[in-house]
Amino acid sequence: MKRYPGIDYEQRPSSYWEDETPAQAILKNIKGQIRREEIRKALENGTLESIPEEILQEKLSDNVRKFTGRIHPCFMGGEYLPDYEAGETEIARIALKSTTSDVISIRARRTTKSAILYRVVDEYEGGFQLSRKRSKLPMSLREMITFLERTGLEGTRGGLMLGYNNLNADILGERESLRHFTRISSEFYPQLFDHCEHVFQEWAEEAFAPDEEVPPK
Repeated sequence: MKRYPGIDYEQRPSSYWEDETPAQAILKNIKGQIRREEIRKALENGTLESIPEEILQEKLSDNVRKFTGRIHPCFMGGEYLPDYEAGETEIARIALKSTTSDVISIRARRTTKSAILYRVVDEYEGGFQLSRKRSKLPMSLREMITFLERTGLEGTRGGLMLGYNNLNADILGERESLRHFTRISSEFYPQLFDHCEHVFQEWAEEAFAPDEEVPPK
């Protein structure tokens, strides 16, 4: 794992279930990506009271979800993620700049034996190979980054960190246009986004390797 200046890689949340900020309490389990972004803006601008109560819920009702999906497919990003299990919360998410704004959710769940169990879900029942399935303490930022690098969707390379970029680069035959295709963020690891942005920038600046064969059309 490469380290970048100004990032505290040993930062570790005291808990995944004790909210440290109002934003964390409100945003952490909201499924929809665009809803999260709009609520975050409202929090920053002090206009949260202008957001309808329905929009502030973890998931939309079926009727509202269908209605917003008819406006544009991008509004559905994250809205079809699996429901949270009892005691489960999202600790990081990957948002893709795809037509339907697909989202991958990294989640943690408490057990009665004081262990933390992890799972990764998307909106397509993807088969993810986890590099780590449990821990006693919340992961440090360094451990979270390693988890993202070594956990991946079957059939991709580069883990969750670069897997989706690599998959699309193989089709396009170049990287530069995919610089902002993947966005990784977390309510528990504020500097995770900064680290990943360094990674994506360096990835985009690398020339498309000749041995990265582009599948025939």
